[in-house]
Amino acid sequence: MNSIDKTLYPTVPTRLLAGVIVPDTPIVARAIEFAREHCEPYLFNHSMRSWLFSAALAQLKNALHDPEVLAVSTLLHDIGLVQEFAGPLRFEVGGANAAREFARTLGMDERQGQLIWDGVALNSTPSIGLHKEPEVALCTAGIGLDWGGFGYEMLAPPLIGSIIDAYPRLDMKQAFTHAVCRIVETRPDTTYDNFARDFGERLVPGYKRPSAVDLLMDAPFKE
Repeated sequence: MNSIDKTLYPTVPTRLLAGVIVPDTPIVARAIEFAREHCEPYLFNHSMRSWLFSAALAQLKNALHDPEVLAVSTLLHDIGLVQEFAGPLRFEVGGANAAREFARTLGMDERQGQLIWDGVALNSTPSIGLHKEPEVALCTAGIGLDWGGFGYEMLAPPLIGSIIDAYPRLDMKQAFTHAVCRIVETRPDTTYDNFARDFGERLVPGYKRPSAVDLLMDAPFKE
């Protein structure tokens, strides 16, 4: 990855982090610190790995994108799992709202803020996110690679190893499962139309989601 042409980022300074060329700007630095301040270590490391994977995929594909938007959306994509940002909305939407507000405080424009919102809100819906703007699609792809190994074969094993060595997984599978099950237990109404439902159905006793068929048939219309 060291040999990647840096012209993909023609207007921003860069640095090499865990074998990946990444933007080195005040906005990116603040996003890293914000994630570190608010996330548990396993979740911070997951966010860092997801960002590095997304940047590596961008370079592999030579995909033109706004690197600061990609960094902020990927680094903050799971901020809605943090208790401080918990609320009545599904965690991806609560996180998207928080990430967009964070972007505004740093002077990012409304277009950038909306792309960040989309990246965070759609990160667990790859059937949509992968078909959005490059920043959203790359965010989705990097997160999916770290979370479920989707596209694992696209990157060289030494690069993947370098990223994991820099930001270890810290029992990611069990820790993430615990975080999602906590949402299922405390805010079940926010889990019926997203992947948290799967965790609830398999791991949380008494959890039952409403059927979409019943919602249609019970609608207050004759036909």
